[in-house]
Amino acid sequence: MAPSSLLSALVLALGLLSSGVDASPAAMVLQRDIPVPTPYLTAENGGTSNWWFASIKRQGRAAYGSDPDHKVFRNVRDYGAKGDGNTDDTVAINRAITDGHRCGQGCDSNTVTPAIVYFPPGDYRVSKPIVPLYYTQLVGDATARPTLRPLLNFQGIAVIDSDPYADGGVNWWTNQNNFFRQVRNFKIDLTSLPKTTGTGIHWQVAQATSLQNIDFIMHKDRAEDNKQQGIFMDNGSGGFMTDLTFIGGRYGAFLGNQQFTTRNLKFDGCNTAIYMNWNWVWTFHGLDIQNCAIGIDMAQGNDVQTVGSVIVLDSVFRDTRVGIATAYDPAKPWTNGTLVLDNVDMKKGVDHAVLGVSGKWQGVLPGGEVVKSWLQGRSYQGNFGQPVQGPNKEAPRKPAELLDDRGRIVTKSKPQYETQSSQRFVSVKSRGAKGDGRTDDTAVLQDVFNQAGPSDIIYFDHGAYVVTNTIRVPRNVKIVGEIWPLIMAGGEHFKDQDNPQPVFQIGRKGDVGNVEIQDLMFETLGPQPGAILMEINVKGETKGSVGLFDVHFRVGGSAGTQLQMDKCVKNPSVRKEPNPECMGAFMMLHVRPWATPYLENVWMWTADHELDMAPYTQIDVFTGRGAVIESREGAWFWGTASEHNVMSNYQFREAANVFLGLIQTETAYFQGNPDAKKPFRRQIAYGDPDFDRCQGPTCARTWGLRINDSKDILIYGGGLYSFFDNYGQTCVAENNCQDNMVGIFNSSVNMFGISTKASVNMISVDGEPVAKDQNNRNNFCAAVAAFQL
Repeated sequence: MAPSSLLSALVLALGLLSSGVDASPAAMVLQRDIPVPTPYLTAENGGTSNWWFASIKRQGRAAYGSDPDHKVFRNVRDYGAKGDGNTDDTVAINRAITDGHRCGQGCDSNTVTPAIVYFPPGDYRVSKPIVPLYYTQLVGDATARPTLRPLLNFQGIAVIDSDPYADGGVNWWTNQNNFFRQVRNFKIDLTSLPKTTGTGIHWQVAQATSLQNIDFIMHKDRAEDNKQQGIFMDNGSGGFMTDLTFIGGRYGAFLGNQQFTTRNLKFDGCNTAIYMNWNWVWTFHGLDIQNCAIGIDMAQGNDVQTVGSVIVLDSVFRDTRVGIATAYDPAKPWTNGTLVLDNVDMKKGVDHAVLGVSGKWQGVLPGGEVVKSWLQGRSYQGNFGQPVQGPNKEAPRKPAELLDDRGRIVTKSKPQYETQSSQRFVSVKSRGAKGDGRTDDTAVLQDVFNQAGPSDIIYFDHGAYVVTNTIRVPRNVKIVGEIWPLIMAGGEHFKDQDNPQPVFQIGRKGDVGNVEIQDLMFETLGPQPGAILMEINVKGETKGSVGLFDVHFRVGGSAGTQLQMDKCVKNPSVRKEPNPECMGAFMMLHVRPWATPYLENVWMWTADHELDMAPYTQIDVFTGRGAVIESREGAWFWGTASEHNVMSNYQFREAANVFLGLIQTETAYFQGNPDAKKPFRRQIAYGDPDFDRCQGPTCARTWGLRINDSKDILIYGGGLYSFFDNYGQTCVAENNCQDNMVGIFNSSVNMFGISTKASVNMISVDGEPVAKDQNNRNNFCAAVAAFQL
C-alpha cells in the first residue's frame, strides 16, 4: 500500500478517472441484512460437485464480529442462482455476497464479516457486475470450473468488479488499501457480447489478494473495434496472480498498479497480450504468449513514460511479431521504462524481441533467439553504474538448488486437493478447539497435530485460535484455512524480547518432509514482544515441497488484537517513548539455515492504520523485524511483502541460494518519533543492525533489505518505499525520508528491477553508498535495472 495523498489522478481507459481518495475516509457503513430465500441447493447435500470444498462441514465463525449468525460460507445456489445458462443470476449472486452486515460502499475496511462465496459447476449469466465486498473470496468449483457469462443487456465496467466507481469517480474502497480478496477457478466468457464491449474483471486491489486458475475467453478479432479485455486494472498496490489464460480480445490484460507479481499467464490470439499502462515495478514469470500482434506494450507516456520497471523471466513468446514495445530512450536522464529480460524464448515467429516506439518505430533487439540476459535502464556492476540498452555482460549464475529440470526458477501453485474427499480433512473445531478468540486452544491444536496421520489434511475452520505456547507442527503436514482463520499469540510465554519464542514452529532441525500451508492469518493478542510468529525448519523432500500459500501475518489494527486505535493511535506532535502496550511481536518470520521454504503471496504487515474502528486512523504498532532468512539450500519467495517493522523488513543472515521475486517493503510511518533504536533492543544472534553507528536524523530507519554474509541471492523485482518522517510527507517530494534502504555487507547478490522511494541512498555496500536516488530517477521512485556484486 501507499498513502493515497501520494497518488496522482490518472486518466485511464474506458473514460474512467481514478481520483485520489481522502486519507481519512468516512465512517463505516455496513450492508443491510437482506432476506435469504429458501435454500435452492445447499452445500450440505453435496450439490453437483464431488469436490471436498462443497461438502465439508461448515462451522467457521467470526470470533470478533457482532453478529453470531453471520455466515462465513455461502453457496450461490442457496440464494437462488440457477447456473443453467439462461437465467439472470445477478441478483442471487450479489445477494449471496452481501448477506449480513458486510463491508460495502462507504465502509473502508472490516475484518469481522468475512465471506467465502462458492459457485458449483454451472453456467451463470449476469446483467450487472458481481461485486465482491471487502474480505470476500469468490471460489468456483475446482473440479468443474463454472462459467460466468454476461447477458446481451449487460451494463457495467466488468463481469466482476472489485472496486466500483461511485458518482464523481470515487471508488467504494481506497484502492491501495483494498486488501483480502481472492477469485479462483472460473471461466469468464465474453463472446456472448459484441466485440465492441466487455471486460472480465476490474481488479483494483492491494496486498493479500489473488487471482488463480481463471480463463478469459474473448473474441479473436484484430479489428480496431475489438474492445474486449480480460483484466482491467487501473490502480492499486498489489498483489499476486497465477495460472490465468487469456484467449482473444483487444487486450488480454490492461494493467496498472504500484507493484505486482504474476506467474504462469498464457495468452493466445490477443491483439496485445499485456498493455502495461503504468507501474512502479512489475515481475512476470512464466509468460506464454502466442499468436498476438504485440506481447507487452509498455510504451505509454511517450517521452515521459508512465511505466517504471518490467521484469520478464523464464518466458516464451511465439508467433508474435513484436515481443515488447518500449519508448525508452537511453539518452534521457531518467530511468522510466526499465526492462529486464532473463531466459526469454523469442525464437519462433518474433520479428522484434524489443521494438522502440519513441518518436519512430525502430528495432532495438531482434527476435529469433533465446534472450539469456538483457537490460534496459541503469546497470551497476559493483560501484559503477551506467545507462544500458543491450545484453547483460554479467549474466547471473543461477544456483542449481533454485532451478527445476527445465532450468527455470522453481514454481508451484497452491494445491486445491481436487481428488481428496472431505473425509480426509480433520477439523480443529470438531476436535475440540473453540476458535472464539478467548479460549486457550493450545493443547487441543497441539493434540491435533500430534495425532495427524500421513493422509490427513488439517482444517482450520474460520475463527480466532488463541495459543499461549509454541505449537510444534510436524515435518509432514497439510493445513487448509477457511478464509484466513486467526492464529493469535497470547499469554505470557511470548512476552520477553530477550528470550523470543516461536508461535508456530514448522518442524525441527534435521527434519526432511513435505509441508503445505494455505490461507492462515497470524496475529498477536495484545503486546507480545517476544513472539516469533512462524519459524520454519523443514527441508523439503523435493524442491518447493515446503510451501506457504496465501498465508499472512498481521500485527495490530484489527478486531481482537488489542493493538488498535483506542490504545495505539498516532501522536506525531508529541515527542514520546514507545507505548509498551503497543509492542506487537519480536519477528514475523524466521527461516532457519536448514529450511527450504517456498512462499507464494505472503504479506507480513505491521498495521499502519486501523481496519475495524472508524475513522480508520493511523496507529503506532511496533514489530521488531519482518523476515529473517538464513536458508542455505534453496528458498523461494514469490510475491511477498514485509511492511512497517522497526529494524528491518527483510534481513538475510549467512544465507545462500535464495530467490525473491517480487518483494515490497515500507518503512515504519512513525519513525523519527521514535527512530529504529526503540523499542526493541539489538539482538546480535539475529543479525540486527547497529543503529548506534548512525549519524544524522534520518539514519536510524527501517532497512527495507539487509544482506549480510550471504551469497547467491537472486532478487527479480523490488519496491522498497519510505513515505513519512514522523508522519510528515515533505520528505517524499525531496526524496530524503531516510538515508539508506538496501544494505549489502560481505555478500554476493544479483538484483534486477529494484525501485526505492525517498531514500537518499538506494543501495550501499559495506556501509558505503553506491546507487543513489538522484542518479536513478524514475516515474515516481528511483530505479535500477541491475545491481550485481
